[in-house]
Amino acid sequence: MGALRFEMSPADVADALRRGGPPTQMGGPYGQEEFADGVSVFYDAGKLACIALDAVTGPQVLLAGFALAGRDPQQAHQFLLDYAAEHGGCLLYTVDGSLALTDLGVLLRSQDVGGVRMTRPLFVKEDWLESEHYRDHLPLEGAPAAPPSPWRRA
Repeated sequence: MGALRFEMSPADVADALRRGGPPTQMGGPYGQEEFADGVSVFYDAGKLACIALDAVTGPQVLLAGFALAGRDPQQAHQFLLDYAAEHGGCLLYTVDGSLALTDLGVLLRSQDVGGVRMTRPLFVKEDWLESEHYRDHLPLEGAPAAPPSPWRRA
């Protein structure tokens, strides 16, 4: 994505994103860093594995002319469904109702922005996107709870 490439070191990522200033080191299991321009990055064994863009403050990314960040989640999901049907892409729904276009490594989460849900695109390396553990535990801040199972007693 732009100047970022999976497997980059934290120093290379910081150099590529130097316009926004130094990153804020976050806790958690992924070696997360947040940059002032709405970009969060996640590392696996010290190498870039995921790029998450804030719905409002992050840069805008287009797919076939469609803006992925800051959109109504239903409209964005429909776009991905149509895109996959037209281009033969593979889709995957996650346990929280997010949608991934796996062959492009795009995962659309939603983010609460002042009481309104908006799309937050993530770009995920292939083995993380294929892993239920990583895919379902990527930045979920503000994500809606998964709907209750009809098979589970409350």
